[in-house]
Amino acid sequence: MSMTPATHHEQVIYQADGSSADVIRSIRHKMQHICRHYTNQNVKIQTLDGQIIVGRLVGCDNGLLQIAVRQQWHGAPRGFGSPYWGQDEMILTLVLYELLVITLLYT
Repeated sequence: MSMTPATHHEQVIYQADGSSADVIRSIRHKMQHICRHYTNQNVKIQTLDGQIIVGRLVGCDNGLLQIAVRQQWHGAPRGFGSPYWGQDEMILTLVLYELLVITLLYT
């Protein structure tokens, strides 16, 4: 029995121009290098929207940064729990191009 695949019509609603895509790739490459160098260090991150996040840099891959933050027991959790980290920590995933500043915290 032969089935004819359904015909799908696609309409592009956004496409990054070449220079924007190059800038984003450059940022991603630079951030991944930084993240590998400072994995398991305590950092403070400021996003483009002004949000401040303090935690331990866990990893960085495919344009995403993972940071272990203290779980907020008095409010809603801010990340995804993981059996590999302390019970008082949650993993928060951030998009690299949303980050404005990463500051290394010395303890």
